[in-house]
Amino acid sequence: MTIQEEENKIIEEFSLFEDWMDKYNYIIELGNALPPIDEKYRQDAYLIAGCQSNVWLQAELIEGKIYYKADSDAIITKGIISLLIRVLSGKTPDEIINASLTFLNTIGLTQHLTPTRSNGLVSMIKQIKVYALAFKNKINQR
Repeated sequence: MTIQEEENKIIEEFSLFEDWMDKYNYIIELGNALPPIDEKYRQDAYLIAGCQSNVWLQAELIEGKIYYKADSDAIITKGIISLLIRVLSGKTPDEIINASLTFLNTIGLTQHLTPTRSNGLVSMIKQIKVYALAFKNKINQR
């Protein structure tokens, strides 16, 4: 599934909810469904800087595609990172780097986050793309 197709699927899912409490509950459910990250990645080296809560992100390049795993100690944040992973994991570095992630605005997430959570979202996206850039450079050096 392409990034755009995954984004459209998420937009469709969120359109089923009329109020933001229901959307937040859905985000929490998505976070709870996120597979647990290996304990060895729950350390400072994998923390995303700029997030109010702890968010750990690990990335692995397999056959030209990047696979992300993440965890957070905050339930909403865990749900948000799970959305990003759902859209971007399993894609090439270029696809990830060029992803505009417009679904975040379309579902209304960016408008309904507190300023600190908005900053955290930006930090999560930035770190995901930093991993993609690093893996792209690694591929290009081969």
